[in-house]
Order: sequence, then C-alpha cells, then structure tokens
Amino acid sequence: MKARIKITLKNGVLDPQGKAIHHAIDALGIPGVDDVRQGKYIEVALNETDETKAKAAVERMCRELLANMVIENYSYELVR
Repeated sequence: MKARIKITLKNGVLDPQGKAIHHAIDALGIPGVDDVRQGKYIEVALNETDETKAKAAVERMCRELLANMVIENYSYELVR
C-alpha cells in the first residue's frame, strides 16, 4: 500500500517560496497568475494490508514528523 501525502501552508501563513515562484513566473512573461502557494508531496510505501492500521500510521507520521501542525495542513490518499 502507498500513501500519497500533500502538505500545504495554512491560509494566512506567509509563503516566501511561493512569492519567489510567482515573481519568476512574472519574469517569464506568463500572464494570468494571481498567486502561488507551494507545498510538499511525499510518497510512503507501507508494508501494511489493513487500511485502518495504514491510516493510523500515516496520521501519526504527518502529525508527529512530516507536517508542522502550527502552520501546515495535510491530506493523503491510500492506494494499493
């Protein structure tokens, strides 16, 4: 089983990397981009067949290691 995890900054949290990307897009002359927010994408291969146990493991990874719960949100999907 694989977990596909997306971690993003919470609304209202400043995103200097997103701003830098936005400025670079402007410098390329690409029109119509109002804002850019960046995040992280992580894939974790789990040696688990029980979906409930896999969800519990991913939740723990996200809350205790992968995401800074003060400034970040996370979401994930499990795929076989």
